[in-house]
Amino acid sequence: MPAPAPTPTDRKFLGRLPLPERQYLADALRAETVGGVLLLVAAVTALIWANTLSSSYESVSDFHIGPAALGLDLSIQHWAADGLLAVFFFVAGIELKRELVAGELRDPKAAALPVIAALCGMAAPALVYALVNTLGNGSMDGWAVPTATDIAFALAVLAVIGTSLPSALRAFLLTLAVVDDLFAILIIAIFFTSDLNFAALGGAFAGLLLFWLLIRKEVRGWYVYVPLALVIWGLMYNSGVHATIAGVAMGLMLRCTTREGEKHSPGEHIEHLVRPLSAGLAVPLFALFSAGVSISGGAIHDVFTQPVTLGVVLGLVVGKAVGIFGGTWLAARFTRAELNPDLTWPDVFAVATLAGIGFTVSLLIGELAFAGDEALTDEVKAAVLVGSLIAAVLASVLLKLRVRRYQALVSDEERDDDQDGIPDIYEQDNPAYHLRMAEIHEKKAAEHRERAQLAGAPRDEADRPA
Repeated sequence: MPAPAPTPTDRKFLGRLPLPERQYLADALRAETVGGVLLLVAAVTALIWANTLSSSYESVSDFHIGPAALGLDLSIQHWAADGLLAVFFFVAGIELKRELVAGELRDPKAAALPVIAALCGMAAPALVYALVNTLGNGSMDGWAVPTATDIAFALAVLAVIGTSLPSALRAFLLTLAVVDDLFAILIIAIFFTSDLNFAALGGAFAGLLLFWLLIRKEVRGWYVYVPLALVIWGLMYNSGVHATIAGVAMGLMLRCTTREGEKHSPGEHIEHLVRPLSAGLAVPLFALFSAGVSISGGAIHDVFTQPVTLGVVLGLVVGKAVGIFGGTWLAARFTRAELNPDLTWPDVFAVATLAGIGFTVSLLIGELAFAGDEALTDEVKAAVLVGSLIAAVLASVLLKLRVRRYQALVSDEERDDDQDGIPDIYEQDNPAYHLRMAEIHEKKAAEHRERAQLAGAPRDEADRPA
């Protein structure tokens, strides 16, 4: 019998993941990487469209559609931000639930370090923004804009530069993004809720209660849940609470633990079905109708001279890197957590820099923070794009310096010489694995002895053991 996988508390910081966690991570990030590439394409398309055919871009973005009687006569851009991103946050809710009950966050001791790192990685950008705008007499309304990390965009950058991170670093990046999403949800719910319509809010809560009861009773069928989800979303939108909160709430209600006879939990199964829709359609379409801002020499100059936009750029580039790295180092020091000897602290700093890519949620919070001021909203969007680009370039340079080491570690993680579907690194304590490998090597040795004889070696020399 193979030795049991180490529990999170047995592992070093950024140590090897348990096999089930590694397999889940690989599947999840594969979809996010594809979605991230589509996200990049959508963002570039938006910029080209907005800067070459601006009137056409604005006409399409501002085109209204939807039933006015239900309070849903929204622009295309509004549908993308409030409607399609609800799908993104639904997946985020499932990810968070799974991490809390079956993933890296289920053990408080193991979760402490990445959670502290993520919190510092949100607090530091907000402080950088506040400092810049205090000194420059700017607006404090955008303090939350540079606090988010876009996992899909970060993975797309890795795909573009051809760098594959070891699974421990990828898991650390994903955990940071999951905690980021949680607090971004709280920020949106607390700070960007308009006047409440208590009747609609009560209806949304009643719908969520029904959703939860149906899950508890194990009622199945998309034709039950999809219409109910749309009703909940519509009521949440009309309540004054940002509609994406409905997606998060429904994601958190799904069961993400397996029972006897189940290979995957219902939450994981639904996430597997919905993630391609989120990463491949919802988020790219949001980017297409939110990233289209005018980019000119004057606009770029303004990004680095106005306190609001400079605060966003420095928050993403400096605040994220310093916050995540500093929080990680301090947490490791005071908890006496040992760093995986295969990795170094510069690796942690490189990932912290990569986390400065805050595209999707940063754009959303920018729209909410400066709603009603279209010019400033566009300037903040440009700052998010510039800050994310700078963070991506810096992270690419830092990661490329270690690319050979990462390639060697990934190769070791994926090697499966006995071809049983389980990486060899997870079978070192399994006697059956070593017996299989011995048989494989004996067969290879016999083949080489035969080839030696065919090449003219004397029989007694060919049969002689090495």
